[in-house]
Amino acid sequence: MFRVLTKMFDTNQRDVQRIIKNVVQPVNALEDETKKVEDLAAAYGALKVRVQEGGERLDDVIVEAFALIREAGRRSIGKRHYDVQLVGGAALHAGRIAEMRTGEGKTLVATLALCLNALSGKGAHLVTVNDYLARVGAEEMGLLFRTLGLTVGLIQRDMTPQQRQVAYGCDITYVTNSELGFDYLRDNMAQDPGQLVLRADTPLNFSIVDEVDSILIDEARTPLIISGAAEKATDQYFVIAKLVRRLNRGEPAEPGKREEPTGDYTIDEKSKGVHLTEQGITRLEKLLSIDDLYSLENMEKAHMITQALRAKDLYHKDTDYIVSPEGEVIIIDEFTGRSMAGRRYGEGLHQAIEAKEGVKIENENQTLATITYQNFFRLYNKFSGMTGTAKTEEKEFLDIYGSDVLVIPTNLPVIRQDSEDLIYRTVAGKYAAVVKETVDMYATGRPVLIGTVSIDSSELLSRLLHQANIPHNVLNAKYEAQEASIVAQAGRSGQVTIATNMAGRGTDIMLGGNAEFMLGERLEAMGLSRYDQNVENFVKSVMRRDGNAQALGALLPGVTPQFVAEAEAARDHAEADRAKVRAAGGLHIVGTERHESRRIDNQLRGRAGRQGDPGSSRFYVSFEDELMRLFANDRVVAMMDRLGMDDSQPIEARMVTGAIEKAQARVEDRNFSTRKQLLEFDNVMSKQRETIYAQRREVLLGADADVEESTEGMIVNSVDAQLAEHLPLEADPEAWDIDALRAALTDAIPALETFDFEGLRTLAPAEAHRRVIEAVADAFDARKEELGPELLNGVSRYVLLQVVDQHWKEHLHGMDVLRQGIGLRSYGQRDPFSEYKFEATNMFNEMIDNLQTEVTKYIFRMQVGGEAAV
Repeated sequence: MFRVLTKMFDTNQRDVQRIIKNVVQPVNALEDETKKVEDLAAAYGALKVRVQEGGERLDDVIVEAFALIREAGRRSIGKRHYDVQLVGGAALHAGRIAEMRTGEGKTLVATLALCLNALSGKGAHLVTVNDYLARVGAEEMGLLFRTLGLTVGLIQRDMTPQQRQVAYGCDITYVTNSELGFDYLRDNMAQDPGQLVLRADTPLNFSIVDEVDSILIDEARTPLIISGAAEKATDQYFVIAKLVRRLNRGEPAEPGKREEPTGDYTIDEKSKGVHLTEQGITRLEKLLSIDDLYSLENMEKAHMITQALRAKDLYHKDTDYIVSPEGEVIIIDEFTGRSMAGRRYGEGLHQAIEAKEGVKIENENQTLATITYQNFFRLYNKFSGMTGTAKTEEKEFLDIYGSDVLVIPTNLPVIRQDSEDLIYRTVAGKYAAVVKETVDMYATGRPVLIGTVSIDSSELLSRLLHQANIPHNVLNAKYEAQEASIVAQAGRSGQVTIATNMAGRGTDIMLGGNAEFMLGERLEAMGLSRYDQNVENFVKSVMRRDGNAQALGALLPGVTPQFVAEAEAARDHAEADRAKVRAAGGLHIVGTERHESRRIDNQLRGRAGRQGDPGSSRFYVSFEDELMRLFANDRVVAMMDRLGMDDSQPIEARMVTGAIEKAQARVEDRNFSTRKQLLEFDNVMSKQRETIYAQRREVLLGADADVEESTEGMIVNSVDAQLAEHLPLEADPEAWDIDALRAALTDAIPALETFDFEGLRTLAPAEAHRRVIEAVADAFDARKEELGPELLNGVSRYVLLQVVDQHWKEHLHGMDVLRQGIGLRSYGQRDPFSEYKFEATNMFNEMIDNLQTEVTKYIFRMQVGGEAAV
């Protein structure tokens, strides 16, 4: 009965069937006809004309477009889109999140929606998590795009603005999420239209976000920030780092056990918070020779002490960050295990970690521009995403982005066997069991992929395997340059690979080894590009055994008959090894710890069982693991003690696995709350940011008449504000503060020094206001005549951009300060978020008033060719 009801209400299945009927079947019906098309680029160009000039919608041409794209894939890279991949492409085009299992070919699926949306002529972006994946995607799929006459661009970290302009101007652009976000922010700091790198007309038209859960959920807790150096001494961080080493960590208060906390400070590992005790505050005040640690003049010291304690006890080397050989502290992404070069912790935490490690402290930064990933991607006209794990987060995707998740069926059934977790008393017992499991698998010839959550644990496990005489590879943030090569061969028989959560992204683990990838690497080592059409043809010929390999190899410099023979031998060895590994049971996944996110565990499991391959997985957990220690149920540990279970006796019970899953769910809920709160606070700023950026863009790209109108509008608004303050319409003219009005207006507009301010008292309030506005308009006309319209507009454009940027930067700093301290309002029984909205609105209005006043001063007082008399 339950299965019947589930089937009745399975909207996912209905949606898939609808796409198969309306898109896949018609595309299949066109396949034979499309194969006869000689010039695919011309056929695709005709679709462009129909969309851009004929007014047809993209949905009207989706079937014809997909048929051409599928044929382009077959001809250019030897890959024909499966029917389920067409389903994925249609979901992406519809702005949905496509959940596709590992090994199902997401890179190829993306070409469908990218090419279709590129028909509009407004650009399409493929957003991925690192430069390597962006480059590989652009180069490999570039052959397909060019077959259709489309241009493809690639953004890499070290590119110049000119190179970025060209890349973003292409039909399709591959870019990382951070580069794209920073380019958007930099464009909104540009002083000249020539500095813009995104398209001026439609900068954000359509995007597909690869690994969408990683980017829009995991990384969404940290906003994008462009910073400039703040003027703050860094030597204080070293002083504070030494000071906190003298403090004693205590235990928090616990009703029934301890009424008061012990020690100088306590730690809350769940929230990564630090709390000084009364004893600690007294001791610090004595050590620092101050009276009140939390007085206004000492707030900075208190903040630095908190960050130093967090760096000391909550952020650990080789888990949260690494220290490079050059002495740079580099953050490790807790979800992917990759190093995040160029990213820094905010609010002085990064400097505190640098002081703790005794390396050079970089200057603390001041925010110049910022946006959250949530609000950034909501700026797109349409965006979609794809990943192997998204359904568990569908509620968040719907709530925040308005996108639902469509689970795409696999091309072949998944036959991987996932075993229940084994739970041990201690970490030592767990690792002993992991080593034994690995030794047993190694003896059968099965490849093993061992997933760890940190560099420390991967290196500890490596030492244990060395002691057991098991040869293996280690893949973590210290060796990520070798990632693709290590992962490509992780499916060979007897291969043991230890990897942090970064394992496998972008490169399939193929049973028997990835002979195609290795051949491409050898060709690149000879100076050839594996994505050159001739190289691609040669590699595909070797893999297909079509008999043309020797002839095609002869077209490539350095490729000898012996080289071709070696490549064919490597292919044959991989195929034979693949059969051997399949017979042994396929790739075995060993998880050494449950991650706080179930998606990361599922990603690790998903490395096995691709495209119908056999495989298996099992997680090993101990009650000393961080997740279990902080969130799991203590009763299970007590039960183990009562039963007298030692370290060699694991628990394999659904009750314990359920406790783990509940712990993960609690952490996921907490993280969701963190992201939601971040978004709520950023939404307050979002409207302000949109207002400022829209005005800025109008000034930067607008015609002279638009700039003149903006300038005049700011001047009038500034004067109106002065009139409302000093000559309120509802007040008696005798109560007007004429002297204050004269001082304010003549300070900004010297031409008004001859204006009869006293005469205003004889006029009706509305008439008095009108006279002042007329006088200001006359002064502006005189200024325009003095400088000439062209020069005045040039000056106005420059002044507006400079003044807006300066005031916006100061506003962002004020908002940072407000955000840090707003939580204290809760002690006065006031809602911090409501207070934040109220204060932020007042601050923004005050900034606008000050900005308009300063623009007015510059316009009337700036001496062109001399110094500004402001």
